[in-house]
Amino acid sequence: MQKTSFFLAILSLFLFACGGEPPADTTAQTGQPQTFGDAITEDGAVTMPEMAAKMQGVDSLPIKVRGKVESVCQVKGCWVNVQDPQVGEMFVKFKDYAFFLPKDIAGREVVMEGYAFRDTTSVEDLKHYAEDEGKSQAEIDAITQPKEELKFLASGVVLLPANNK
Repeated sequence: MQKTSFFLAILSLFLFACGGEPPADTTAQTGQPQTFGDAITEDGAVTMPEMAAKMQGVDSLPIKVRGKVESVCQVKGCWVNVQDPQVGEMFVKFKDYAFFLPKDIAGREVVMEGYAFRDTTSVEDLKHYAEDEGKSQAEIDAITQPKEELKFLASGVVLLPANNK
């Protein structure tokens, strides 16, 4: 009985820790970039078009890239879509589900370090992400085909202040 109680207490603590609120965006108050995951800097980051050019003929690429956040998971900030007019959209998740981003950073610039790759996303996953993003049921129901897309697995992210270009 004692072992069971101890196990349930540890499990509850773990679930509570994983279900917390996403982090707050402190860049407006401090004027300083905010880092999530591995400590990285902006130095050496390439643009999304530069990254796309480097990906020609390769399956994946370790890289540091700069981009503009298009949308964020509204459940807990566990993924973002980064957009570039020339490259299009890139779906970004965070290594080992170890960190999240603030939910209110759409339109903001980020620098991410990790791996870029191409992958096919299933209809089931696309619908799940659409729900996370807060899309309408009609928009979710309209998803009927898997999608081949550019993805990124980030080990570290720097959220740049809103006035940083």
